Amino acid sequence: MALSEHILEEDLHPIDIVEYLAEHHDWSFDRIADDQIAMAVEGQWRTYSITLAWSGFDETLRLICSFEMEPPAEELPKLYETLNAMNDQCWAGAFTYWDAQKLMIYRYGLVLAGGQIAGPEQIDTLINTAVTSAERFYPAIQLAIWGDRTVEQAMQVAIAEAYGRA
Repeated sequence: MALSEHILEEDLHPIDIVEYLAEHHDWSFDRIADDQIAMAVEGQWRTYSITLAWSGFDETLRLICSFEMEPPAEELPKLYETLNAMNDQCWAGAFTYWDAQKLMIYRYGLVLAGGQIAGPEQIDTLINTAVTSAERFYPAIQLAIWGDRTVEQAMQVAIAEAYGRA
């Protein structure tokens, strides 16, 4: 049964839909405000903090997926080079590093201008894409910054996506 079949045919706020999805997936979450929700989503490599916020001003559902990272200061140029290589592989969303907060960030803005409505499947895909992207590139970041590999060598791990389980 599709996720949308569980939601009544009414004009729901995008954050209401996110809250429903968090309950559906059994993710821990906190409804920070009417227009914002934060949750924790378990990945293979780590637990990701995901925040979604609705901006009525520009009709955008903003997603931030973050995880802590404290690279040595001398490795920051290599981290930024790795981020550029990662973003070249991303068609939706982008990575950045917030040095002051020591957070790796994946962010995406879903524009819903003109009264458009995001369905639960679309929002679920948005969240899953964020986690999948973070999971895909996490090993490459580790190899480039702490594994003494070149960015090109580290990115080979991310490019060679594995399917199935051993």
